[in-house]
Amino acid sequence: MVVVTLQRDKCIGCNYCVEMAPNLFQMSKKDGKTVLLNSNDAKGFFTLKSPDHTIFEDGELAVKACPVKIISIKEV
Repeated sequence: MVVVTLQRDKCIGCNYCVEMAPNLFQMSKKDGKTVLLNSNDAKGFFTLKSPDHTIFEDGELAVKACPVKIISIKEV
């Protein structure tokens, strides 16, 4: 299982995560912040749990590219 978490409130809209992992992220046209696709919101923390381990590599690139360090990914 791969778990991706995004703290969306702190997003600055740089778009790096979308460039690194377009299968996981997209930019919102409403507020210019990133959206973690197919995620659940819990008090500003958006979480995606997926059995697809192929997303880990792209997700890790997004974590490294994020200048405000609001994305985390782990394999469980």
